[in-house]
Amino acid sequence: MSETQDKGYQVLARKYRPETFADLVGQDAMVRTLKNAFAADRIAQAFIMTGIRGTGKTTTARIIAKGMNCIGPDGNGGPTTDPCGQCENCKAIMEGRHVDVLEMDAASNTGVGNIREIIESVHYRAASARYKVYIIDEVHMLSTGAFNALLKTLEEPPAHVKFIFATTEIRKVPVTVLSRCQRFDLRRIEPEVMLDLLRRIAGNENAQIAEDALALITRAAEGSARDATSLLDQAISHGAGETTAEQVRAMLGLADRGRVMDLFDLIMKGDAAGALTELSSQYAEGADPMAVLRDLAEVTHWVSVVKITPEAAEDPTIGPDERTRGGQMAEALPMRVLTRMWQMLLKALEEVAAAPNSMMAAEMAIIRLTHVADLPTPEDLVRRLRDNPPSGPAPTPPGGGNGSASHGAPAPQAGGYAPTHTTGGGNGGRNGGGVTALATQAEAALAHYPTFDHVVELIRAHRDVKLLVEVETSLRLAAYQPGRIEFVPTKDAPRDLAARLGTRLQNWTGNRWAVSVVNEGGAETIAEIRDAARNALEAQAREHPLVQAVFAAFPEARIDEIRTPEDIAAEAQADALPEVDEEWDPFEED
Repeated sequence: MSETQDKGYQVLARKYRPETFADLVGQDAMVRTLKNAFAADRIAQAFIMTGIRGTGKTTTARIIAKGMNCIGPDGNGGPTTDPCGQCENCKAIMEGRHVDVLEMDAASNTGVGNIREIIESVHYRAASARYKVYIIDEVHMLSTGAFNALLKTLEEPPAHVKFIFATTEIRKVPVTVLSRCQRFDLRRIEPEVMLDLLRRIAGNENAQIAEDALALITRAAEGSARDATSLLDQAISHGAGETTAEQVRAMLGLADRGRVMDLFDLIMKGDAAGALTELSSQYAEGADPMAVLRDLAEVTHWVSVVKITPEAAEDPTIGPDERTRGGQMAEALPMRVLTRMWQMLLKALEEVAAAPNSMMAAEMAIIRLTHVADLPTPEDLVRRLRDNPPSGPAPTPPGGGNGSASHGAPAPQAGGYAPTHTTGGGNGGRNGGGVTALATQAEAALAHYPTFDHVVELIRAHRDVKLLVEVETSLRLAAYQPGRIEFVPTKDAPRDLAARLGTRLQNWTGNRWAVSVVNEGGAETIAEIRDAARNALEAQAREHPLVQAVFAAFPEARIDEIRTPEDIAAEAQADALPEVDEEWDPFEED
């Protein structure tokens, strides 16, 4: 049976699993720290490894266990960061069969009972090794009770016991556990290092695989060595002879990067028909709509980063043609357009994921993206309005004027001023005819609002509910003429009511309004006039002795409803049975 296993195929992720710190790629800082600790004989009682999947957490734990228990080929060696790999301890640990190196998966052993077994066994010395090592993978899956049960042993373990933890969710590990361990954060493997690793493995396997295909695998692995070697294993099997980028792209379900940039270019030009045709072509060739949108988001992000930091274009996983095109796009596209594209793509990805037909949702997203591609940015809009101010009559409020819009004043420029049309030259023309024309236009525009009721109707027509309520309840009108309002505020009136009312009227009419606050002379508010009858009844009710006694006992009370004797009589009349004309005898025969 063992002979069959030795001859059987072993996946590349296991075959090329690092066996020493020298084989561990992309983790130089951790390796340097551990080497110094071993050299100074300052080996901690507990380590915790954290990082994304496939960066070597469990592998590092096994290498540390080997280094602590290696005895060398001659059997006389001590703890080292360069285990020999030949002694019985090294071989047994790498094969996962050493009796003193216990590996436990916390995902399936989460309870206090599992930890109790460890606590009871730590008191016994190692059977054949120098240290008894407990490797707990996915330690964040332990229950709260299990963590608490482990704390005392973890803080003061016997001298012959070492703990090594591995986790991808370091935030879920209690701080009381972290404080008892030496923590090492394993980094994502850089693209250059990953490419070298894949080239070396492909060379050892005598596999022919294109450089751009390796770049695709590196990008898809996202810094995980295990993912990269697994994808390389699949790519070697997928390709007959030399494995090309097209084959790897088909294997991963990716769209051609160059064609994704073509699609991006069509979207930025606003060519909806061309963009939909390109999307359909990629879909027909096997590209997933979700993957296409993800690639578009990746291109958007990359172009944005290149625009800020041009050095980002020197990415080894990106071909020279793509770098050139990306640099040109970064120079041509404003940052606001790129950020808008990014936000819309994020929304589109959510819609495609939830839609019953992903292709239809992707097509609708492309249509939206091309539609907004040529829309101006806010700065462009402001610049256009400043350079070419709109002209036309002011809006006529409901009930104002004679219903004709031809007598309105020209629309205001930026800042609320109506344009001045001058006919004369020099100062004379500007100070004479221009001022007269401006005054005449302002009077014509303000003539639409002869009374304050017209102002209220203007506010109502623009549906500014907050301002309407404040004007009706907090403004006691003292004086009014078109373009000028004086009022006495109520005690609960907003302090900025005059300023906001003047600003709104200026924006709506195109003319300045002088709105000022005075101390006396104000009439009743619109709400008070409207509620005068009820207020009179309430005042009369408050004079009643019983009501006064109620308010004396309950100062916070309020009158919600008033029913007069007439109201009560009317209700009783409505509820009474109808009268009959003559007395009815139930025993009288018809």
